[in-house]
Amino acid sequence: MKALVTGGCGFIGSALVHRLMADGHDVVNLDALTYAGVRASVEHFEGDARYRFVHGDVCSRPTVDDAIAEADVVFHLAAESHVDRSISGAALFIRTNVLGTQVVCDAALQAGVRLIQVGTDEVYGSIEVGRFTEDSPLVPTNPYAASKAGADLVALSYARTHGLDVVVTRCSNNFGPRQLPEKLIPLAVTNVLRGRPVPVYGDGLQVRDWIHVDDHVGALLFLAEHGVAGTVYNVGADNERTNRAVIDEILGELGGSWVEVTDRLAHDRRYAIDAGRLAALGFTAPRRPLGPTLAWYRANPGWWEPLLAE
Repeated sequence: MKALVTGGCGFIGSALVHRLMADGHDVVNLDALTYAGVRASVEHFEGDARYRFVHGDVCSRPTVDDAIAEADVVFHLAAESHVDRSISGAALFIRTNVLGTQVVCDAALQAGVRLIQVGTDEVYGSIEVGRFTEDSPLVPTNPYAASKAGADLVALSYARTHGLDVVVTRCSNNFGPRQLPEKLIPLAVTNVLRGRPVPVYGDGLQVRDWIHVDDHVGALLFLAEHGVAGTVYNVGADNERTNRAVIDEILGELGGSWVEVTDRLAHDRRYAIDAGRLAALGFTAPRRPLGPTLAWYRANPGWWEPLLAE
């Protein structure tokens, strides 16, 4: 496989680059190196003949065309992804997530390659009981989720209008190594390791389905081979937990304390997805423990400490 990974210096993107390289594939990594792109996560591949890094913006068609020229599949992960940042400044999210996806769709269509549009379960909004399926309406709550819903719809429109070979994924919350300290689990771990309390939004009883990033990557690779064009697949591990339960487990292993902070605006209470369509195709993600992830952050302060000033 010759793969283009957009956003390959991000959390999920870098995990995908690691897996592709380990499996012997050729990789082009296109990343704008915003605060969310950590080149250190993949820089040890530089110098390998199977790997090429392109510093560029997915909204630039010439840049994307250059990067896609060597590929037979595109994994589109480049996105602004932090809800709090989208609430305080939505414009960048709309530009990168919607316009960037349109540019990538155009380039993939012209190149005649398969596109894996990597999305989020947050596009469905919150659900009190039951689970969202791929046919559930999209009711995003915040600008980040709205921009990702827009990206999915752009990609699907290219499938219907132009016949683009695109598969759309909507994954639940990821955890694992090399995740930015602004996200829940690495925020909690790095605060504890620095002797600081862990901030908890409101009562902390928001529910999320947690999947290890390596299992998300496994699903993406599986769908690159087996996914049906023009189809949406939910990706989850059937591992629902409250934020407080996750934080309590971290504190139980590492020590430390938590403090309640003002809740996020329009904070979704519960995300829950039915990943049965993917399971029927032949892929099921396991539930993984937090322990190895916590151990990685304890062992790698040289990776996350420089990011705390961002």
